[in-house]
Amino acid sequence: MTMTVVDLEKGAPEDAPRDAPQDAPQNAPQGAPGEAAEGTPAGPAVAAAAPDVPRRIGGVTRSGVLSVFGAAASGLCVAVLLFGELAPFSGALGFFVTAYLSFLGIYAVLTGLEEDGQAVRDRVMTVVLWSAGGLMFAALTLVVGFTAWRGREALPHANFFTQDMQAAGPLDPLTHGGIAHAMLGTLIMIAIALAITVPLGLACAVYLNQIPGRFSRFVRTIVEAMTALPSIVAGLMVYAVWILNLGMQKSGLAAGFAISVMMLPIVIRAADVVLRLVPGTLTEASEALGAPRWRTVWHVVLPTARSGLATAVILGTARGIGETSPVLLTAGFTAALNADPTNGPMISLPLAVFNFVKSPEPTMIARGFGAAAVLMALVLVLFVIARVIGGRGPGHQNKRQARRAARASRRDAQRFTELHTPGLELFEPAPASDTGGDNSLLGGAGNCATSHNSPAPTDGEQPPSSTGDAH
Repeated sequence: MTMTVVDLEKGAPEDAPRDAPQDAPQNAPQGAPGEAAEGTPAGPAVAAAAPDVPRRIGGVTRSGVLSVFGAAASGLCVAVLLFGELAPFSGALGFFVTAYLSFLGIYAVLTGLEEDGQAVRDRVMTVVLWSAGGLMFAALTLVVGFTAWRGREALPHANFFTQDMQAAGPLDPLTHGGIAHAMLGTLIMIAIALAITVPLGLACAVYLNQIPGRFSRFVRTIVEAMTALPSIVAGLMVYAVWILNLGMQKSGLAAGFAISVMMLPIVIRAADVVLRLVPGTLTEASEALGAPRWRTVWHVVLPTARSGLATAVILGTARGIGETSPVLLTAGFTAALNADPTNGPMISLPLAVFNFVKSPEPTMIARGFGAAAVLMALVLVLFVIARVIGGRGPGHQNKRQARRAARASRRDAQRFTELHTPGLELFEPAPASDTGGDNSLLGGAGNCATSHNSPAPTDGEQPPSSTGDAH
């Protein structure tokens, strides 16, 4: 084995012939691989380096699709053999779990025939994530579809949305009675809870995010512990304080208090996480311009996290709108329509669903599933309203927001132009007729300002007098 020493200054090996022309290899014509160029001695052909081909990360390929379907068929066959012929296994759940695990193993083997280990792990995890997402979507579709299908008998009737159950009984047909009292009670209770939760929750989240310290860590710990608070405990607390100790009656207001206790930790925790995602450079830039902390929070932090804060409110609303036990303890039960949250019992949609479906009558069960479908539709409407109020994420503006920003920019540009208009001075010189008497000091100040603004005297000229002509 021979070793070649490279001369770093000349860039050529030291054992190379000194008299060889250095520009010959560069100027030599390139021919086909394996053929010697004309005028150069024949030598071994140098194979051209193959270009790097990047590995395809995403997308659907033919081999990938065939591997997925082949692995699925093979996994199903393995489960059939194990549960039917080879092993004494039984049960639908075990069958599907075995088939899925076999599918993953066979798919990993098929992918490993063409790809390396990193690509195999990537493909297998992609299949697992797609499977989990498909399972969750199927479960959601099943719940919504089953509820709407069981309530299809009650939903087409208009009286179901406009009447209450005060004059209807369990044996009455679906053309009598409805859930108007439960719909109104749910809207009133959730409005009271939102009026309490949104300002308190957002203010507490801003405090935890903007004022770190020992007390803020203690508050964050309490909030995280309250997220696991059972709903019946919140109802009992409001029942003991509001009804037993203060002597108030069961009402929608008490139910709103109980629901707000359940919503508050959810809103605080989610809003705190969202506010942490606001870049610190935005707040630093605002404070560098001289803005106080409250103005930075109001005009920079909250608008930047508005979309996430709307999601936090929706999470809290979804938690509170489905509560049943706090409403039963604090609002009672009624079959009549009551629009006064401070006087008399009130009922919500979840509590009405519970009372309807526990009845053995088919019409009451249909009313219960119809009320559940209306509750899901109400949550969907509230979600859409929150999305509209929250708008898009930071950096994305709709047409209305873009027009508003353009108008604000034009106003700022006009204001800056007026402030920097030439000819405006802080002190205007006083006229000569105003000097004397009480205005002598003002005239003197004006003359001083004039003397300071006057040009310097040139050679041969007398400097201007410090006193005005009026003196």
